[in-house]
Amino acid sequence: MNTGDTAWLLVSAALVMLMTPGLALFYGGMVRQKNILGTVMQSFIVLGLISVEWMLVGYSFSFGPDCGGVIGDLSWFALNGVGLAPFKEYAATVPHQAFMIYQMMFAVITPALISGAFAERFKFSTYLVFTLLWALLVYNPVAHWVWGTGGWLRNLGVLDFAGGTVVHITAGVSALAAAIAVGKRKGFGMENMAPHNLPMTVLGAAILWFGWFGFNAGSALAAGDLSTSAFVNTHMAAAAATLSWVFVEWFHRGKPTVLGAASGCIAGLGTITPASGFVQPAAALAIGLTAGLVCYVAVMMKGRLGYDDSLDVVGVHCVGGTLGTLATGLFATTAVNAGGANGLLYGNPKLLAIQALAAGTILVYSFVVSYGLLKVLDKVMGLRVGAENEIMGLDLSQHGEAGYNT
Repeated sequence: MNTGDTAWLLVSAALVMLMTPGLALFYGGMVRQKNILGTVMQSFIVLGLISVEWMLVGYSFSFGPDCGGVIGDLSWFALNGVGLAPFKEYAATVPHQAFMIYQMMFAVITPALISGAFAERFKFSTYLVFTLLWALLVYNPVAHWVWGTGGWLRNLGVLDFAGGTVVHITAGVSALAAAIAVGKRKGFGMENMAPHNLPMTVLGAAILWFGWFGFNAGSALAAGDLSTSAFVNTHMAAAAATLSWVFVEWFHRGKPTVLGAASGCIAGLGTITPASGFVQPAAALAIGLTAGLVCYVAVMMKGRLGYDDSLDVVGVHCVGGTLGTLATGLFATTAVNAGGANGLLYGNPKLLAIQALAAGTILVYSFVVSYGLLKVLDKVMGLRVGAENEIMGLDLSQHGEAGYNT
């Protein structure tokens, strides 16, 4: 056991935990004033709900002993057998529980990302059930496929350093399914639905940027050269995407917006996530520049495609995660990470094919399961609040509180 590696992983787990309240602020500032608490609550509550799910069954399903390459078994139910000695299959120099708690924070933030797609109209009771079932049916299996020992995509050689497929593609495409299943907000396209507090959104984006160093650099699972590389790549991609989004928007719409800068940094962070521990800094810069442009265009397309993704989850996370997964297949090099593989630009086109297969499979699986789950819940519980409650706002109708008593 290495105390430096353990310290870094525990700090990284704390950084990733902070990302979920950061997301609450990022999303909360973008909704109307009457929905601030309802939106914040959808992120904050998963810290409780998914943490308990992860300890009881989620960790065992995701990382436990393999069942046919598809899911882990329940040998580690309630952390049975997950002790303080290192488990060499995942992290040889830190306590097994340190790896477990680090991965817990990934499992927590992922379903919270989805909530931005149906902000301002989703029933809280249904949200709790959906989040729990989504973790069991989508996140846990996909995490096992990609990261678990024996997972079928891991065995194929897919590279996902910190969650481009497991986090961003699953949440992003599930957000698309949710936006379609839930339907548009009342008054969408006719009423002013502008963000009510952009300084809050920028603060949330800054916390996310800060926490993402734990998200990506922590995924090295050790303090050393690989964590340093992932840290540098993460920052440069975020910086480049912030600039490219702002300048594309400036050219397209005539003014550079603060919301655009905040959105651009998140697009860059999500896109570099799968590649962060496999590519050179110059590649990270290129990935970030591309992410700002591509994700901006994707967000602009939602109006033409006709779905109401309230807070642009699909354009940023689904498109960004997919782009980053494919970019890993182009730019990955064993000069950065000997445990990875060379990509197309380093003479190995097979990796790009594997990355495309993984992205495609996870896109389809996550969308189908999420849409099916939402349709069943709509029949059983109803997905959205009533029209009067939506007009009143989620704060009062769902929680009996007001975000601002003025």
